Amino acid sequence: MKLEVKDTHDFDKDVLQELFLSLDWSSGYYPDKLVVAIRNYAAVYSVWDGERLLGLAAAMDDGIMTAYVHYVLVRPDCQGLGVGRMLMDKVKEHYKDYLRIVLNAYNDKIPFYEKCGFKAERGETPMFITEMWT
Repeated sequence: MKLEVKDTHDFDKDVLQELFLSLDWSSGYYPDKLVVAIRNYAAVYSVWDGERLLGLAAAMDDGIMTAYVHYVLVRPDCQGLGVGRMLMDKVKEHYKDYLRIVLNAYNDKIPFYEKCGFKAERGETPMFITEMWT
């Protein structure tokens, strides 16, 4: 397996859909919207093995102080291979001059983000989400 990191915002909708659905992310059911959404992020990094998308990270920012990582996705069969670390290293490098990088992590992913240099802010106000489509 030869891993290659790419800095691109252009993806085939089928490739994105396959990645998102491999992780049971509901966004994968809207591949046309995903293509547009990924194109609009400030920073997008992906890891590939040839033509196969293994992982993706996408972030938005305010231009100077704070970056918000929305997606860090790694195919289940590729977790533990360093793909997530490669993505987080690229995001951290991209935003090295910002004051902070913010991400929301599921509890089972907190150890991974801590290994990548993030600190969990326990006890803070929870994030609330509303679904705009059903």
